[in-house]
Amino acid sequence: MRKTAAVRKVIIVFLSIGLLFLSACGSNGAQGGTKSNNHGIQERIIKAGIGLNEDHPEGQGLLKFKEIVEKKSGGKLKVQTYFSATLGDDLKMTEALQSGTQEITIPSTSPLVGMIKEFGIFDFPFLFNTAEEADAILDGPIGKKLLEKLPEHRLIGLAYWENGFRNVTNSKHSINTIDDFKGLKLRTMQNQVHIDAFKKLGANPTPMAFSEVFTALESKTVDGQENPLATIKSNKYYEVQDYLSLTKHAYTPFVFLVSKKFWDSLSPEEQKILQDAAVEAGKYQREISRQEDKKALEELKKTGIKINEVSDEEWKKMAEAIKPVIDKYAKEFGEDLVNEMYSELKKISK
Repeated sequence: MRKTAAVRKVIIVFLSIGLLFLSACGSNGAQGGTKSNNHGIQERIIKAGIGLNEDHPEGQGLLKFKEIVEKKSGGKLKVQTYFSATLGDDLKMTEALQSGTQEITIPSTSPLVGMIKEFGIFDFPFLFNTAEEADAILDGPIGKKLLEKLPEHRLIGLAYWENGFRNVTNSKHSINTIDDFKGLKLRTMQNQVHIDAFKKLGANPTPMAFSEVFTALESKTVDGQENPLATIKSNKYYEVQDYLSLTKHAYTPFVFLVSKKFWDSLSPEEQKILQDAAVEAGKYQREISRQEDKKALEELKKTGIKINEVSDEEWKKMAEAIKPVIDKYAKEFGEDLVNEMYSELKKISK
């Protein structure tokens, strides 16, 4: 009898431990970064922030993403949107994704170069001649290779969106040839590839915070700056600049990032909703971006700023002039990857 009683006690203890274990598993929330085995869709709030305003094509793309996600999840996945760097700049928001305090951000690829040097290939000036070339590289094997490097840095990349081609404005003269760059003091991003390229073209590149650009142009601290047309228009640089040259010297993509900590907590069904929405909204965003580019050009023509196009011949001369810069950074970013990209571009442009 005593043996039977002892056995019963042991069984009760094991059953209790088992119940406690099951209870703990059941109450383990998916938000804490624990790998979720849940299926289906749970109620979740997804914090998504970007640096640009709601009216910008990127802002419109984020709103489209929100619409798609909420519709496909039956309203269970709710996307909270934050614009105009409310949650910090691109780098700060990317770091917030890594720590798991924010779920989504869509920065340009440049801030990622510090952690994944290969993303620097998209900073090469005179890389893409058309938006279609950019799409083919970003959505093809090259773009995918770089996205696959993100998980080890606690990030997941779902798609590439578009910031667009950059063009030069200044207060001195039109830029038609390489010689027209000589001596121009141009505000640039804090991007060493761009800085070295402008030096090769004969300009005097001056890195400066974006928020300081208008005042610097107005006070003639710098002669000019370079940005996509939508940014030139929305920031009213035409009020303090006389010339706009369509140099299309660089193309900047956005990359749609998700916190890996958050991503790992999602069910396969939830992951598919976010993945599909990022791609679908990205196509919409690119379309809006290109429409806005044309619209911005027409509106800029009405402001009185003198606009000129750079001929294909001169564009190629500029591209040739900065080749030593490409060669220098190809060694840093990976010569095999760079050669593969230029090989793909040759196939695409044929």
